[in-house]
Amino acid sequence: MTIKKYIKDFLEYLEVEKNRSPKTVENYTHYLKRFVDFLAEDIRPRDLTLQKVHNYRLYLNRFLDDKGRTLGVKTQNYHVIALRAFLKYLSKNDIATLAPEKIELSKIPERTVEVLSREEIDRLFEAVDLAKAQGHRDAAILETLYSTGLRVSELHNLNREQVDLKRREFMVRGKGSKPRVVFLSERAAKKIEKYLRQRDDNFKPLFINALKSKDILADDEKRLSRVSIENIVRRYALRAGIIKKVTPHTLRHSYATELLINGADIRSVQSLLGHSSITTTQIYTHLTDKRLRETHEKFHK
Repeated sequence: MTIKKYIKDFLEYLEVEKNRSPKTVENYTHYLKRFVDFLAEDIRPRDLTLQKVHNYRLYLNRFLDDKGRTLGVKTQNYHVIALRAFLKYLSKNDIATLAPEKIELSKIPERTVEVLSREEIDRLFEAVDLAKAQGHRDAAILETLYSTGLRVSELHNLNREQVDLKRREFMVRGKGSKPRVVFLSERAAKKIEKYLRQRDDNFKPLFINALKSKDILADDEKRLSRVSIENIVRRYALRAGIIKKVTPHTLRHSYATELLINGADIRSVQSLLGHSSITTTQIYTHLTDKRLRETHEKFHK
């Protein structure tokens, strides 16, 4: 069989046996289609050589889209990761092909993240006008993001019935549909409670949009979108006079950094964030080392 046929089998394997999310399958489909298009011929797996892969990587590095934009190194690596996963699948099924371990990922610059100081967090919260119609909702969103470290997609998917305000905890499914328990601060729980008391609807989503319609909307039509959540965070950051680019993920970074600075161990932070690898969490140790040095220089004379 040819590579195209095996790719089809591999994508079905990801969907069924590996139970990957639809988004993951969609991404792998996109990356592998680009590889097949580059080859311009439907070769057999055994005919795939390191030179062909090298030429493909040159193509990715020089690629320009219709707007003249290049692919970042990280995006190029995603293409290579998909290809290596496909080759690993072939090897596992005793199909002769190029060994996946022969393909190395490109080295990427050390990742940096932006975090907010405690003073900036306070200014962000204070920027919400609770006298306005959506004030209590927006305050609850900001407090929940900072209190839990949720990803924007996880906040977007939250339903009212999920959140136990008495115990101040709930379960979410993050990347790869992995479940984890997250905890609300007392302050965040109170903000959510105030927001829900204002609502007189039966919609399932925890956070809903302000759209009005004479027709009864489905739950998903009333669910606040990811883009709307991002816009809410950005709007209040500007209102608070914060110069940094502030997104829901900035609040997630700030949450993790605050935990580590206050003495949380990195394994616990890994679990709270839902990271599958400790390596992902270790990026925050660079931030906390810097903050600890600043504290030392400020207070130790």
